Amino acid sequence: MTDVDTGIDDALALLYLLASPEAEIVGIAATAGNVPAARVAANNLALLDLCRAPEIEVALGSAAPLAIPLRTTEDTHGPQGVGYAELPPSARALSERSAAELWVESARAHPGEIVGLCTGPLTNLALALRLEPRLPRLLRRLVVMGGAFNHPGNTTPTTEWNVHVDPEAWKEVADAFAAAPPDRRPLVCGLDVTETIEMRPEHLVRLAERANSVPALEVSADDPPGVRSRASNPIVRFVTDAVRFYFEFHRTWDQGYLAHMHDPFAAAVALDPALATTRPATVDVELTGTITRGTTVADWAGMWGREPNADIVIATDPAYFFDRLVDRVGDYARAVYEGEAR
Repeated sequence: MTDVDTGIDDALALLYLLASPEAEIVGIAATAGNVPAARVAANNLALLDLCRAPEIEVALGSAAPLAIPLRTTEDTHGPQGVGYAELPPSARALSERSAAELWVESARAHPGEIVGLCTGPLTNLALALRLEPRLPRLLRRLVVMGGAFNHPGNTTPTTEWNVHVDPEAWKEVADAFAAAPPDRRPLVCGLDVTETIEMRPEHLVRLAERANSVPALEVSADDPPGVRSRASNPIVRFVTDAVRFYFEFHRTWDQGYLAHMHDPFAAAVALDPALATTRPATVDVELTGTITRGTTVADWAGMWGREPNADIVIATDPAYFFDRLVDRVGDYARAVYEGEAR
């Protein structure tokens, strides 16, 4: 079960899951975040078309956070949320269920089986918990991308984007998952690790080569902004056009011609927790601080006297992750469009 605010790196997370034979996506919840919820849902449906995927339920989530107005980030992800990529409107239908209902009814139908993956704000999950407080025990595991612990924020000096959009939702979820058994504590992929997951132009070259897509050498830091991909494979073309925008954004903020792949990493951890080294902690969210609202605070030492409610990812091997990403998505892109004219 995925909950996304697609989003460039959310799109790559969905591609990673679609490309992974051990994954079965039972549903996709569209949450407002990088772009409004309706745009997120449209992106999800269109991405399934691009991948010629079977029917997967896509449910529309809340249009706004729990307690504050929605803030979106088209400057980071482009006006449609997928950088320079263009996705034609899909004829697939949205679910008649809300995203919160999709969460609840899926977990009730498959108790102890579903791994939840959230790569956007936690609005939908918080609303689902209000409908079904037993979710922490009904899910097999929850994997979340968000937060910053021993690391600066990427939205304010102390806050990470997904938490900043809806800090009340994050606090509700953190509090609720205190009820999860120790072996089902949420896995939290914060900026401490996800900002080490740096995609660079050479990764796109490797992806194109793996997919037998030409030309492979398409993206350079010397290119003028907005150059469009000529890749023969439509999935590789989509990824290249989306990620180029992300490269340009990160360079604008003096981080280099690269892109942090927060969400695909979280997707990989959801399928294989062994990719991550974790440490248990009690996580809470600051809601009233004048300059620290939305800060995620981890009590590593038990000073609060509360049991851990999260396993925080503290280390990984980025090179190994990118090997998996390139191999899986490249093979998948090649298979989906095998034998078609270049």
